[in-house]
Amino acid sequence: MRNVILSLSLVLLAACTGKPNADDNLLSERKLDLENFFVGTSVAHGQFQDVFGTVRRRFDVTITGTFDGQVLRLIEDFVYEDGATEQRVWTLTKTGADRWEGTAPGVEGIATGIERGDTFNWRYSIDLPVPSADGTVETVKVTFDDWMWLLSDDRLLNRAYVKRFGVDIGDVIIIFEKQG
Repeated sequence: MRNVILSLSLVLLAACTGKPNADDNLLSERKLDLENFFVGTSVAHGQFQDVFGTVRRRFDVTITGTFDGQVLRLIEDFVYEDGATEQRVWTLTKTGADRWEGTAPGVEGIATGIERGDTFNWRYSIDLPVPSADGTVETVKVTFDDWMWLLSDDRLLNRAYVKRFGVDIGDVIIIFEKQG
């Protein structure tokens, strides 16, 4: 019983940790424009870490982006440390000067995002393929609260807070680097 109470306390404590807010002060004069950053080829390196701090999965991603003035299409090719691969194709539509909506296979409904200065916040629910201990892949519905910060013209930091059933289960940290 003591372990159950300790585990529940840790989960509740993790849920209370600070997270970015759209009203946070901007830290630079840079302006993030998704269509400028992601057109062409980018590479990214990241990992998923659970709420207890254990790194559960690492990956590399190659992203190819095109923009036709309204729609940004991102083809993301993931290679996981265990050798597994995955492709996700995002279709993002610019719905205002700083607003985006998007879809991708597995995404429930419409993802929504807003750019503000050097920051982009992107929120969505997705049926995420996750390998199990026996080698099979199961689908887990999670929600992402993605925060991206433009660090330089060719580097973007991404931290995504991941929830399942409304409870924090971990986060994903990714560094994107624009190529060429």
